[in-house]
Amino acid sequence: MTSETTPSTQHLRVPVWRRPFRLIGENRRAYLLINAAAYGLGLLGFALGLAFPELVAARTTAMVDDGTADLVTRLVNFPPLFAVTILAVNVLRLSLLTIVLPSLIIPFAGLVLFGYWSVQTGITLAPTDAAGWVALIPHALTILIEFQAYILLALGAYRLGAHWLFPHSSGAPTRRQGYLRGLRETGLLALPALMLLVIGALWEAYSLRYLVHPLNQMLL
Repeated sequence: MTSETTPSTQHLRVPVWRRPFRLIGENRRAYLLINAAAYGLGLLGFALGLAFPELVAARTTAMVDDGTADLVTRLVNFPPLFAVTILAVNVLRLSLLTIVLPSLIIPFAGLVLFGYWSVQTGITLAPTDAAGWVALIPHALTILIEFQAYILLALGAYRLGAHWLFPHSSGAPTRRQGYLRGLRETGLLALPALMLLVIGALWEAYSLRYLVHPLNQMLL
């Protein structure tokens, strides 16, 4: 018998709630690069929306046509239900369908789709009048919180692709085992991502209901 501790044993001794943060620390460079790309593309979209208002109008029309605008109008006065709806959309359509599931089929696909979504979101958020600028004051925090959740999932998509395509570089003997290791890491990062999405949904629902109108009255 030996007293030597293997790396896998050390990993098992780390509490579950700390493992995502340890994983982020071990991949700090990739995490920071994804942050820079996500916020950078969002700001690019925002700048395009300011420079070309017709892009904002097209996004607004699309939201009217797909029922999003009507749904927001009907739910904004009921913050608890609005928060649940926001959370469902953010988890299902944005987290799973945009980032996670595509990455399970094509390596790094979720990163590309997330980048496209970031630009489109920036365009959507570009104000076209003074009231729009005021609404950005509370909504800026929503953007920061929700983007961080998606960035964590994007980091998971990156790790999944890296383990999948280059299993030996991460210590996995086969691509299959590398894929499974990437899945585990994505699952770990999904835990804090989900917490951020819950916080973001609550803040978005209640700030739209109780902050935007008073701020408009104060500032305009």
